[in-house]
Amino acid sequence: MAKLPIQFLVCSFFIVLALHSFSVTSQETEDESEFSYSANSPTGPARWGEIHADWGACSNGTMQSPIDMSSERVKIVSHLGRLRRSYKPTDAVLRNRGHDMMLRWEGEAGAIEINGTEYALHQCHWHSPSEHTINGRRYDLELHLVHESADGKVAVVGIMYKTGRPDSFLSSLTDHLAAVTDITDGERAVGVIDPRDIKIGSRKYYRYIGSLTVPPCTENVVWSFIRKVRTVTREQVRLLRVAVHDSSDTNARPLQAINKRPIELFRPNDNERD
Repeated sequence: MAKLPIQFLVCSFFIVLALHSFSVTSQETEDESEFSYSANSPTGPARWGEIHADWGACSNGTMQSPIDMSSERVKIVSHLGRLRRSYKPTDAVLRNRGHDMMLRWEGEAGAIEINGTEYALHQCHWHSPSEHTINGRRYDLELHLVHESADGKVAVVGIMYKTGRPDSFLSSLTDHLAAVTDITDGERAVGVIDPRDIKIGSRKYYRYIGSLTVPPCTENVVWSFIRKVRTVTREQVRLLRVAVHDSSDTNARPLQAINKRPIELFRPNDNERD
């Protein structure tokens, strides 16, 4: 009988380890030095799936992102309901990952709810130009808000930007982005950041099932892409690119095959305010 607690502890340890491993592998690669966005490079997007065994989905996956959200493929629906966000301010760190700038919340930053599942907000990062397109049009910047559920499932909220007025959230990070450019460790504590300051501006959004757009290209990611295209200045986009120390002028993965996946556009009923 004395052995039972030991066996229980060992069993519990491996269960926790397995759950932790699933969570880690479902998330984006933190060290981005092993891959690039250069089309002709042996580490470019077309070769990502060959770099590591667990990156195979980048080459042979059937639900990859990004995609083009073309009107001829989109089904307009009202049953999805509005995005239920319960974000809250907490301490954050700005990190240079090699090909992008990531803002990671250190505490509990709140969550979104999708189909009864709660996904906790972990981080956000930017791609330029946009990775997704709408009716074939590529925009100047794309923001990804990355969330994860308790069982390791990933949900991403995407927002596109075109050149125009400054984005207020990026304006609040200007000094921090400039500071990260000049430091070698690439990480800087930025104090309390409120994710509610990231403006969405519309209840309309696209919904489809895809993948992470960087290795390991994990699939079954729930994408919610805001229909409204917001604005950002050329200088704000430039600062995001200058802050990372790579040789690319882009960090956008090429479009991927849709493979007959359904794409829905949530539009509120006429009696709801947009």
